[in-house]
Amino acid sequence: MGKTLDYGLGEFTFPRGWFMVADAEEVKDRPVSVRFFAQDLVIYRGKSGRVVMLDAYCPHMGTHIGRNDSSYVIHDGQIEGDSIRCPYHAWRFGPDGKCNHIPYYDGPIPKAAALRSWKVVERMGCIWAWHDPEKGEPDYEVPDFAEWNDPQWVRWKIDQMGTIALHPQEVLDNMADVAHLNPVHGSTVEYFENEFRDHVVIQRQGGGHRTLVTSTGMLETDTWYTGPAILYSKLTGLYDTLMLIAHTPVDDGVLKVWHALLVKSPNRIAIAEDVTNARAYQEASRQAFAQDFDIWAHKRPCINPLQIPTDGPFHKGRLWYGQFYNPRARAPDFHRKLNGVHVVKGMPAAPKRIGVA
Repeated sequence: MGKTLDYGLGEFTFPRGWFMVADAEEVKDRPVSVRFFAQDLVIYRGKSGRVVMLDAYCPHMGTHIGRNDSSYVIHDGQIEGDSIRCPYHAWRFGPDGKCNHIPYYDGPIPKAAALRSWKVVERMGCIWAWHDPEKGEPDYEVPDFAEWNDPQWVRWKIDQMGTIALHPQEVLDNMADVAHLNPVHGSTVEYFENEFRDHVVIQRQGGGHRTLVTSTGMLETDTWYTGPAILYSKLTGLYDTLMLIAHTPVDDGVLKVWHALLVKSPNRIAIAEDVTNARAYQEASRQAFAQDFDIWAHKRPCINPLQIPTDGPFHKGRLWYGQFYNPRARAPDFHRKLNGVHVVKGMPAAPKRIGVA
C-alpha cells in the first residue's frame, strides 16, 4: 500500500480540495458514521434539511456520537433542530460544532466543549466536504451540471464502488495514461491530449469502444478533474452522458470510490423506458470503470513509473497533482510550469476544443 510520502507529493498527507463524503440519499435524521482523512466523522441532516458533518468524538468523555443504537437519547430523538446530542451524557452540539446545551448543568459551557464542524455542500445528489490542511477557505466551487435539472436527462443513482487499498495518485495517473485504454477498456484511440489549467486537468480522447458504442460508432470523451478528487466526463456514444467518479482518502493509501452517470433520453421529458435504458447504460459504464478497479486491486504501488515516450505525460500529471499536497501559496508555481495542452508522441491531438468550467 503506497503512502503519500512514498510518492514524494508534498508536505501534507492528504490533499486540499472538495471531496465526496456521502450519497445524499444516505443522509437522513440519524447520524451516518464515516471515516475520511484518517478521522472518524458523523454526517446528519438537521430538521431544516441542512447537512452537517462533525468530528465524531465528544470532547466530554470521548464518546462516538454516531455509533449507538441503545441509548434513550437515540430512542427519544438524537437530532434536535439542526443540533445533535451525544448518546452518553446528552450534551448537545450545534451545526457549528459548539456545545449549546448540557441537560444537567446551568453554568457557562466550556469553550473546549466543541467538535470540529466541516464545510459541506449538497449538490447533484452528493454531499461534498472541504478539506484543507492549512484550514483555509475553498478557492474553487464544487462544479455541477445544468443538465441535472433538465427533465430530458435521467438523473444518476450513485454506485458505491467501495474501498480499495490504493493511493489516489494511481487513480489520477489514468488521466495521462493513453496506453491502457485499448488493452483494459477495448478503446481504439484515434486522438488523445491533456490540458492543464490551474486546478483543473483535462483529458480529451476519441475512438471505438467495445461496450459503450455501436460496433461502428465512436466514443468521444472530455474528462476533467476539478481539484484532486472530482472527475466529470462528457461522453458521446450510444447516448450523450455525463459521468461522475469521486474518490476520497479514508486513510493514507486507502480510498472510498463512487461512480454515477447522467443520461440524455431521446424524449423531451424522460419516460419510464428511458430510465430503464439509462440504468442499464450506467451499469455498462460502471463495469468499464470496474476494469480499472480490477487492475488497481492487484498491483503494487507505482512509485517510479518505467515510462516510455508513448505512455502519456505521467510526470506532468503527477506534478500537477502535487499542488494539492503543498501550501496553497505554492500553487502558482505549479501552474506556470504546467498550464497548456500536451500531446503524446505519435498520437494526434483532439480535433476540437471543448471548454471546461
